[in-house]
Amino acid sequence: MSPEKLALLRKGVVIPAHPLALTASRKLDERRQRALTRYYLAAGSGGIAVGVHTTQFAIRDVGLFRPVLEIAADEEKRHKPLTIKIAGICGPTKQATAEAALARDLGYDIGLLSLAALKNEGEDAMVAHAKAVSEVMPVFGFYLQPAVGGRVLPYSFWRRFAEIPGVVGIKMAP
Repeated sequence: MSPEKLALLRKGVVIPAHPLALTASRKLDERRQRALTRYYLAAGSGGIAVGVHTTQFAIRDVGLFRPVLEIAADEEKRHKPLTIKIAGICGPTKQATAEAALARDLGYDIGLLSLAALKNEGEDAMVAHAKAVSEVMPVFGFYLQPAVGGRVLPYSFWRRFAEIPGVVGIKMAP
């Protein structure tokens, strides 16, 4: 992540979760997807978070992960290049590191790391997973509540997570 973008992040900015634009037949609507990105950029967002909402995890299953990331990155580059780009990262370590590498190669700054795939793993495995992904690109931790498929993560986990050098933040929603 560039020093300018890191400074912007530390200053504090609005980074909305980017919705997914679909046609009536549930296919990616590229024109509207681009328009949504331009809307957020024009509205003054300091960043965009793409493929991060639990409703968008399925884009990986239908081959849309890369195209959706590319569309937002392309619009950001053309209209507001000092925007923090966050890509949703999920899955077991092999998948998550591959997604992080793709996002990094497309110009994304941070991966918002879901631990849902490690739901039955111990704390050591989750910390090792986060560390592996953070070695590919900086990460935001993401607490997925038990009510929507996550699990309770103890203070000891978050303490260890926050000590990983590649962690730049943690997103939590009550």
